[in-house]
Amino acid sequence: MDARQNLKKYFGYESFREGQEKIINAILAGRDALAIMPTGAGKSICYQIPAVMLSGITLVISPLISLMMDQVKALNEAGIRAAFINSSLSEAQIAKALQLAEKGVYKIIYVAPERLESHDFIHFARQADISMITVDEAHCISQWGQDFRPSYLKIIEFVKSLPKRPIVSAFTATATQEVKVDILCVLNLIEPEVVVTGFDRKNLFYSVEKRKDKDRFVIEYVEKHAKESGIIYCATRKNVDNLFMLLSKQGVSVNRYHAGLDKEERKQNQDDFIYDRTPVIVATNAFGMGIDKSNVRYVIHYNMPQSMESYYQEAGRAGRDGETSQCILLFSAQDIMINKFLLENKDFSDLSSEEIEIIKQRDARRLKIMENYCRTNGCLRNTILDYFGEKVIKPCDNCGNCMKDYKKIDMTEEAKQVINCVAETRGRYGLTIVLGTLIGANRARLKEVGTNRYKTYGALKKYSESQIRELIYELINQGYLIQSEDQYGVLKLGDISKLQDENTHVILKVTEEKIQEAGKLKGKQRNTDKLTSAGYVLFDALRKLRTDIAREEGLPPYIIFNDKTLIEMCIKLPLDEEAMLDIAGVGVNKLQKYGQRFLAVIVDFKKMHQEDKTSIQDDA
Repeated sequence: MDARQNLKKYFGYESFREGQEKIINAILAGRDALAIMPTGAGKSICYQIPAVMLSGITLVISPLISLMMDQVKALNEAGIRAAFINSSLSEAQIAKALQLAEKGVYKIIYVAPERLESHDFIHFARQADISMITVDEAHCISQWGQDFRPSYLKIIEFVKSLPKRPIVSAFTATATQEVKVDILCVLNLIEPEVVVTGFDRKNLFYSVEKRKDKDRFVIEYVEKHAKESGIIYCATRKNVDNLFMLLSKQGVSVNRYHAGLDKEERKQNQDDFIYDRTPVIVATNAFGMGIDKSNVRYVIHYNMPQSMESYYQEAGRAGRDGETSQCILLFSAQDIMINKFLLENKDFSDLSSEEIEIIKQRDARRLKIMENYCRTNGCLRNTILDYFGEKVIKPCDNCGNCMKDYKKIDMTEEAKQVINCVAETRGRYGLTIVLGTLIGANRARLKEVGTNRYKTYGALKKYSESQIRELIYELINQGYLIQSEDQYGVLKLGDISKLQDENTHVILKVTEEKIQEAGKLKGKQRNTDKLTSAGYVLFDALRKLRTDIAREEGLPPYIIFNDKTLIEMCIKLPLDEEAMLDIAGVGVNKLQKYGQRFLAVIVDFKKMHQEDKTSIQDDA
């Protein structure tokens, strides 16, 4: 069978998504490969299909125990023999798994990177027929990646220790140009096929809410989306606990997750979320790595994350099934102080003073970029894409900022006063001093440094501090001012030559919210929008069956079939096995295991609702 036939047989899909076939063909031709593809783009299929077709074993190196377990469950459900070897297993279980692997029972084995240093595993690997080594979450190999793991640096040594070099493939969703180069170099990929499909998750709606009443916003939002699954990220354990208690008192079915809870409670709370027993979870960023839950409809960041990489990754846990989902960031100035405190108290053990200084500079730069994202009035989607090196000319017209009305104010003269003030400081002070000086604040610090004697002291006193702050950020964005990337954020003059032209204006956009609710994407529909009331009845019946099967099998419901597949069943109403195989996501193995039970529900539904249409497709 060729790659497409295997895709249909095991995963139930007729065709590949963008980039998948190119990577698969390269691997099957014996070439190394690097794929940078957004969350939900189907990276795993890029190595799972070749693994089935290559003669030997594929080792998948992953840092995430929960992801290993979910992937192995899903593969075995699809009819592909797979196993994992990590610290969750006893030594006896690991020995048994290796014995079976030596006999060729498994086509895919997931391992933690630390396992590559184990004497027993190295012995196994040197005896086994290993066709490919796949490095998942490959950004972990780079010191510039947000999840750098020293154990990943051992991978290439492991590859070199094998009697025959296998194909090496690497996959990640978050890689800047720096990280991409690191992956290629550190893994020593040989003439690799490199595929970057882009970072745009079109089904995600990004918005930033500048709110003081964050608790009220979260309560109202969660209650309004009571039937949906969501993750709420907080910067600290204290915030997690407080918000968890607040939502619990409101009667919300919610759980929490952070490192302060014991291992058993964390595991139980995570499982309750994955298995849809508790639709909402409040968590620190310790939660979510490797969580392959497809139906998360919203991710709310209660606090600003520390970097764009972290935000993109955490927000990207919404809408893995391709359905419209919301990514909301609640921003306040206090978030900056919280993150600076957390960064200053990072664990730098086992690092040299030079490495510590490099990491501190990197962290300060990333935090400033994240702050600029929260403050910009420009297109949020394009800001994210630009950070990852993907240049977009037009606004997306599909994010919180693009869906706001703007009142444009000419602030050219005020901008010149700001520039004059920065010139008077001679590039010695940061935003707080410049702001206080311009509004004529009566502060001891201004008197201490002498800015209360500047010509620009009080020059913009008719404006609020927040208005001048917005103006300064606009001047930074346009290059008239430069803000240093260290912890002090000193303001200096940039290229101000354009302002000497009387035809050049500095326009500040003041936003006014449109009546249109954020997240109602123009021209976009969720698949469930196609269902009639009768269609929803069938959808609920199919979901109930899926939950029953999941409990019987001890699996997360989405591994049986995801929502998208159930919705397509409601639209197409398959009445036999041949028609069921035409449903995206229904492969041969799942048809044999579950097909008859789902068909029975659909047939019974048709008998009971002979005249009812289940979707708007029927009217076409």
